[in-house]
Amino acid sequence: MKIVILDGYTENPGDLSWDVLEDLGDVTVYDRTAYEESPLIRERIGDAEVAVVNKTPISKETMDACPNLKCIAVLATGYNVIDCAYAKEKGIIVQNVPSYGTEIVGQYAVGLLLEICSHYGHHAQTVKDGKWASCPDWCYWDYPMLELNGQTAGIIGLGRIGQATAKILKALNMRVLAFDKYESDAGRALAKYVDLDTLFRQSDVIFLHCPLFPGTERIICKANIEKMKDGVILINNSRGQLVDEIDLAEALNQGKVYAAGLDVVSTEPVRPDNPLLDAKNCLITPHISWAAKPARARILRIVEQNIASYIVGKPENVVNN
Repeated sequence: MKIVILDGYTENPGDLSWDVLEDLGDVTVYDRTAYEESPLIRERIGDAEVAVVNKTPISKETMDACPNLKCIAVLATGYNVIDCAYAKEKGIIVQNVPSYGTEIVGQYAVGLLLEICSHYGHHAQTVKDGKWASCPDWCYWDYPMLELNGQTAGIIGLGRIGQATAKILKALNMRVLAFDKYESDAGRALAKYVDLDTLFRQSDVIFLHCPLFPGTERIICKANIEKMKDGVILINNSRGQLVDEIDLAEALNQGKVYAAGLDVVSTEPVRPDNPLLDAKNCLITPHISWAAKPARARILRIVEQNIASYIVGKPENVVNN
């Protein structure tokens, strides 16, 4: 059986091994193929039975051009790069990795908030640059120092990652609100469920941990920002399309939103004309919440299990049933 990995570099830049997949078939690995529809994708899949992708799209045209393709294994939780409906029509299964980085993504979300509160990196650099050595006082700070104790955090999307974030926020003695279409006892143990408008009105910090659907696309927009507290902080390491970037940049520049910590943007890699690049108090990191080596190792292990389950006719983690 032929297995082709189309964009393996971000999953494995060299610190992991593809050997676990090589035990399942004849594996060809490409570090990068394309992030947009391209004939190169069809060429590289060729007569392979299994395609492993992260962000390389698999379209209707690609599936039609690769009649031997029977399984698409995604090296991620999100699978919007695949035309899943057409894959179902063609009898091609699509598998994802539903849970691999719950704790690390929650950790990263709170890390973005802590950086905004204290600007650790900035102040460490000023010390190396000699500012402390030449300071007439025994300490200094270039930004307001923010305290989280007793503040209210609102989490939009209280699934696995939202709950991991909530646990850390509770340890910081923050009050936690949540909005989620599906409430659970596990969620109630960590947060108070409220409607979305209440969350916007009462939260000092808002975390986005919801999936991208038509109903959540640009959920952070001018109309909803107006409902928020003045000086609110926004954290998003879920999906960039949850935010109307023009509206958020305007709110940051006007001070309605005090700061934003973002690990995702609407188009990735970020475009040079993205308005958030020049917005005030906007921290942007390059979509790396998931990238700790243990989390990437779990992805690889689960993808191996997914493909193995397909081979024996009992596919797991199928998203296009």
